[in-house]
Amino acid sequence: MKLKESIYLFASNIVWRTTGVRPAGRILINTLSSQDQDLKTIAGMFLVQSGSKAEPLLQEALDKRQSLPMIMTILADIGEPEFEPVLHRYSQDDDPEVAQAARDALAVLARKHGS
Repeated sequence: MKLKESIYLFASNIVWRTTGVRPAGRILINTLSSQDQDLKTIAGMFLVQSGSKAEPLLQEALDKRQSLPMIMTILADIGEPEFEPVLHRYSQDDDPEVAQAARDALAVLARKHGS
């Protein structure tokens, strides 16, 4: 993990969480497609920690088909059942990795909500 990129990621998270400036939040979303696994993990953790505040950014990423497996994992970790219909649609996706991520996310949501 490079120091400069990690500082930028942490600063973006602080700006987004404290001010709600959407471009700063999008930096977290964009980092999910990074080649640096550590940065991807940190960005995902920041998004999960922010809970429902991240949902509009996550929905935007879903609509753009951006980092879908990671987005679905984050949605499952946040645990909001409102995303179940979208995840059901993606569970039949032509991309097997996307379809499996959606099924995994649905299983996590089912465990969280006892359904």
